[in-house]
Amino acid sequence: MPLPALIPRSLLFGNPEVAGPIVSPDGRRIAWRAPLNGVMNIWVRTRGQGDDRAVTADAVRPIRSCAWQADSEHVLYVQDHEGDENWRLWQTNVTTGATRDLTPFDGVRVEGVADEPAHPDFVLVGMNLRDRRLFDMHRINLISGEVTLAAENPGDVGGFNCDHRLVVRAAAALTADGGQIVRVRTDEHSPWRTLMEWESDDGLGGIAGFTPDNNSLWITTAKGANAARLLQVDIETGEQRVLAEDPRYDVDGILTHPATHALEAVRYVRARRDWQLLDSAIEPAFARLADAHDGDISIMSRSLDDTVWTVCWSADNRPELYALFDRTSGVVEDLFTSHPALARYILAHKQPIELIARDGLKLEGYITLPEGVDPHGLPTILNVHGGPWGRDEWGLDPVSQWLANRGYAVVQINFRGSMGYGRAHLNAGDREWGGKMHSDLLDAKAWAIEQGIADPARVAIMGGSYGGYATLAALAFTPREFVCGVDIVGPSNLVTLLKSIPPYWEVGRAMFRRRVGNEETEPEFLESISPVNKAGEIVAPLLIAQGANDPRVKQAESDQIVAAMRGRGREVTYLLFPDEGHGFARPENRLRFYAAVEPFLAAHLGGRVEPAGPDEEFSSLLR
Repeated sequence: MPLPALIPRSLLFGNPEVAGPIVSPDGRRIAWRAPLNGVMNIWVRTRGQGDDRAVTADAVRPIRSCAWQADSEHVLYVQDHEGDENWRLWQTNVTTGATRDLTPFDGVRVEGVADEPAHPDFVLVGMNLRDRRLFDMHRINLISGEVTLAAENPGDVGGFNCDHRLVVRAAAALTADGGQIVRVRTDEHSPWRTLMEWESDDGLGGIAGFTPDNNSLWITTAKGANAARLLQVDIETGEQRVLAEDPRYDVDGILTHPATHALEAVRYVRARRDWQLLDSAIEPAFARLADAHDGDISIMSRSLDDTVWTVCWSADNRPELYALFDRTSGVVEDLFTSHPALARYILAHKQPIELIARDGLKLEGYITLPEGVDPHGLPTILNVHGGPWGRDEWGLDPVSQWLANRGYAVVQINFRGSMGYGRAHLNAGDREWGGKMHSDLLDAKAWAIEQGIADPARVAIMGGSYGGYATLAALAFTPREFVCGVDIVGPSNLVTLLKSIPPYWEVGRAMFRRRVGNEETEPEFLESISPVNKAGEIVAPLLIAQGANDPRVKQAESDQIVAAMRGRGREVTYLLFPDEGHGFARPENRLRFYAAVEPFLAAHLGGRVEPAGPDEEFSSLLR
């Protein structure tokens, strides 16, 4: 059987037609993101009317998320400049289109926005305005625009939380050994005190929110267990109660009532996303949604009276489906499909897999096989996720679909150090960059070969951020394992990486030193696992892509390994994107990047190639 028709890159990596519809608090309007002159902007519709209209007009960079203001008359969103990640908070009136910058501060980053329907005239945001290393909480008056300090960071707080009166009363601080301390206070005039703390070995965790009465916190932590549980902790007494837990998988999120703030459900990410319903009143709603469409359910938004929801169903081989759910009538009204043109093509399935690493650790992940061919002896690509404190999930994955459509098997493994599988799995990755984290990838490759899926002579590796490091490490430390590699914004020298992290990551430096290594006291160790120092060993073809404005993995990380390879007579293809940061936000750049990668992979693995279009020219990016 032949492979199905080529899926155009423009459908996989261009803009979606619609993304993220959300209902206004009063239930009268819906907002979503969609292209305006090729750039993702915010659109609004009155429910039951065909008055669709764009309310923002950003002409350069896509708006990647938005939220309704509590008054149902404005939307809020953040935007940066050419990938610098100095996010500013913007406000747009959906009737007049009037837009203003609520945080007009150069070099300052907004992190998190807290609002409350009972207090519609202001929000709380974290900003590193006073000190670029630290995020204080600021109150922004949404009418006057006035910005005032609400809580000052003493120097170790990674994030603040406010109660349902919008009073900052909880803080998650990081300790010198990478652990966490939860601090609380009775009101904004009271002193802070420690409520709970855990060590680095207890995993990451954090504050999920306040209970409806503001007297307790919901906290996720693996302290006392393997996987992060959801605890309810009384702020005055410290009494703890376990609300939800799983022996292997971390609690990934919670669902609360939009008005009462009552806890209704918790989410886990196992092989797929699973909900554990804690409130029987919400069970009929989830049953109705499960009947409406197949796929994993995400609740995008809810009206304040909880009668109207926007819902998303995600699956591995079809675009996302968005619908409006009327809880009163039980009617599910389909709204949008994210990429409707993809319905004309045959998409591949993303199947969960399990394997045992060489030291006995259980690893989970996914494999995507090309449709229409015998799944044996295939050219294969190991696609490594970033973080590394993240994970791959089930669902529609444009990169996997693209590669499978071109004839490749795609293996994604959640190696040790990945999130979601409990603290033992997380901690097993400590100080194992280039070590056991790398051998997990080799074990995934070996598994694919043993299953008969992968052709041993045609396996490549690619990834972004940590996945980019993993690609460089694989080619430098085990140069005969992969026939080629693609590195996207990957660090090449862990000493220079850790010495150049953004100022606002300073509070988290202890965690990096605990889980990666200490650039001040053990540079020799970090140098030993830095691919740049083995650049001369790289023999497989390599393509590197870098954003010039990347604040996390700076351009120097790519520049230095390219220089080291070329200085030793090694060939490397280097693409530098002048208007991007940590990855490719602009669809124009995504298309240029994948148009460059596709013939590179085909030359070494033998897959199919879609000829580059006039908008995919990338020669000007070569360095």
